[in-house]
Amino acid sequence: MRPSVLLTKAALIAALTLSAMPVLAETPPRLITVTGEGSVELPPDMATITLGVTTEGTTAAAAMAANTASLARVLDQLRAAGIADRDLQTSNLSLNPNWQSYDANQPAKVVGYIASNMLTIRVRALESLGTVLDAAVTDGANSVNGLVFGLSEPRPALDGARKEAVQDAVARATLLVEAAGAKLGPVVSISEGGGFVQPQPMFRMADAAMAAPVPVAAGEVGMGASVTVVFEISQ
Repeated sequence: MRPSVLLTKAALIAALTLSAMPVLAETPPRLITVTGEGSVELPPDMATITLGVTTEGTTAAAAMAANTASLARVLDQLRAAGIADRDLQTSNLSLNPNWQSYDANQPAKVVGYIASNMLTIRVRALESLGTVLDAAVTDGANSVNGLVFGLSEPRPALDGARKEAVQDAVARATLLVEAAGAKLGPVVSISEGGGFVQPQPMFRMADAAMAAPVPVAAGEVGMGASVTVVFEISQ
């Protein structure tokens, strides 16, 4: 057989052999996923108060008129205490019959009407917070439904918490990988969880009839963040 024919057959056999060999898949990278958390605590520079004004009347009109008058007095006192109109907001106005039953064997009757209104106040000067509360509850507001401290510009604190969360994720991943006898590789992906506000100290309210302003304790406000980071693991 001629050498050229032998060479052609050999090439054909080699090609068939190579095509029949299984293709080896690339080894996927080894990964580790960790979640890091961070928080930054700062003194608050503002507060939000939620007050309620509730009045009663023998008629619906009388109850609403009394509520309007009480709320107007509260608003006037707050404005006199330095609260701007942009920091005052009313909500949840309601008017309901006042049902009472004096005899278990008799159906309840409407003996009057109850009107209520909510007022949300933003206090930007915390040194006046006690005075503002005192002014509100001594001249019309008859319920305090909440006091929340906060930051007027929370973004810097939240960004600081994000950085701390990433550093926490790197530290956790490094600890785990090195404990397993390997080394931490580059970052593959980062995803951020929702930011959150740390629990805040509550205020304590004195008797509304006392002459001194209501005492409050602002404490600190904590802004928090969490991130999930995926790293490669290298030898």
